Amino acid sequence: MEDSGSSVTEAGKRKSDETDEPEKSGRGKRRRGGGGGKKLRPGERYIPPPQKRNPGVGFSQEHFDETSYYFEGGLRKVHPYYFDFKTYCKGRWTGKTLLEVFESEFRAESVEYYQKAAKEGRIRLNETPVEDLSIVLRNNDHMKNTVHRHEPPVVGRPLEVLVDDGEVLVVDKPASIPVHPCGRFRHNTVIFILGKERGVSELHTVHRLDRLTSGVLLFARTLEMSKKLDQLVRDRQLEKEYVCRVKGEFPEEELICEEPILVVSFKVGLSRVDPKGKECRTVFQRLSFNGSTSVVRCLPLTGRTHQIRVHLQYLGFPIFNDPIYGSSAWGPHRGKGGQVGKSNEELLKAVVEEQRTKQTLHLLDIPDDVTGVVQEEGSAGAEVGASGKEEKLGGLDGTSKPDETGERCKTQKSISGASKKPDAHVQKYFLSSSSNSTVSEVGQGSNSTEINPTQELNMNSDSLAESQCPITTKSNGNQTEATDSSQQMAPGTRDHLCSECKLVRPDPTEKELIMYLHALRYKGPDFEYSTRLPDWAKDDWVEVD
Repeated sequence: MEDSGSSVTEAGKRKSDETDEPEKSGRGKRRRGGGGGKKLRPGERYIPPPQKRNPGVGFSQEHFDETSYYFEGGLRKVHPYYFDFKTYCKGRWTGKTLLEVFESEFRAESVEYYQKAAKEGRIRLNETPVEDLSIVLRNNDHMKNTVHRHEPPVVGRPLEVLVDDGEVLVVDKPASIPVHPCGRFRHNTVIFILGKERGVSELHTVHRLDRLTSGVLLFARTLEMSKKLDQLVRDRQLEKEYVCRVKGEFPEEELICEEPILVVSFKVGLSRVDPKGKECRTVFQRLSFNGSTSVVRCLPLTGRTHQIRVHLQYLGFPIFNDPIYGSSAWGPHRGKGGQVGKSNEELLKAVVEEQRTKQTLHLLDIPDDVTGVVQEEGSAGAEVGASGKEEKLGGLDGTSKPDETGERCKTQKSISGASKKPDAHVQKYFLSSSSNSTVSEVGQGSNSTEINPTQELNMNSDSLAESQCPITTKSNGNQTEATDSSQQMAPGTRDHLCSECKLVRPDPTEKELIMYLHALRYKGPDFEYSTRLPDWAKDDWVEVD
């Protein structure tokens, strides 16, 4: 039988045996230097071929050391740090200038900002600093943007490890913390907290929870266990039990909701009941009622995006403090019975506008500009976990669809690239009093594109800046602008171009960071993992203003 790993040529030699012979054809491999062996026309720019992605590379200590945490007011905060966002030229950008792309798709910052950033070597094309934004983009152009990155705070409660037996790692995830890097979050994620505080890496994601949801979160330690657990998920042999507190008096009898769910926007993280959606099934049982709210047991038998939250909204009992599915953007009926009266695009804009009015976009990790994020009808119902279209993989501004399925995802491994010190030509601009500041890089490789949303080019520093000590400020609504140019932050974390460094937002309250939905138990054929019942789910719970 012929070895399938190689083929036989007409002369009877295997191709693998001919690698030492000199190439006689001009169709051989391109050399990286000198235009790849191709003669360039006058004015033509050499573009190196795309680099192969390196699959299966885990986050390492080098990435965990990019910055550090500090705790303040019951919150876990991240010192701002420099970070490289990368992307290859999108098809729709080909033939446009960098300036045109910035103006049309990266509007979080002004054109003046990008021009200053380019002059300081922060914008690079094929590893070469770009000072003139009039350069025309070509296919395979690799773009890199160095930003001063600020992350929103999360609750400061410790990450409790329930089980770590060498095959699985089970944690009780606090609310407000994403599972792995997505959108504005990188270090304030479960993956990074485990790596930075416990030295744990190379974890395989089995399922995920909404960022605002707390509870049982399961990781596989080995590839073999990852495949086993993934098959259980696919075969629906992994039983999931959630508990939540909803508005109103939930019926005493068991309720089963089987309304199909359609994803309106992966980027924003918004779904709705729609006949065009995917089939779903959730079983609900009331546990208690205190006169105004009910505690409900939830058993999702399928794993759609925001399934529990959407089905409870449809039944007329939204989760008590759900900032999305309990909002007025859904109309007077708040989505009960599917009564919304808005198209997908109208609904999406209404949800974003309501959060913008409340000035909570940064807390929910929702991009300010929702242009083009409404999914086309053909792809709107796809599960999170499918790969392909860029809206599913991440936003053009470095944000991504929120990792908030609450349910199922494909077996994945966390990925990364390498960290390094800033290049010499940008070092003088980037480093202040600390010689330990670094610029981190996103890696090129992954065995799951879904888990590395930060491969998109980020021109957005529209996140939550935190000051560590009192400063003089000028009020501007719910946020303030620093009037003291010597605003003190951690050494090396202030940047003269960063707009977020000039702002100080008030710390979020616990109500803004916690939603009353908790993953209480996960059970398989030969295992069961559970947590304690949250305080808000107990019979004697009383709401505190």
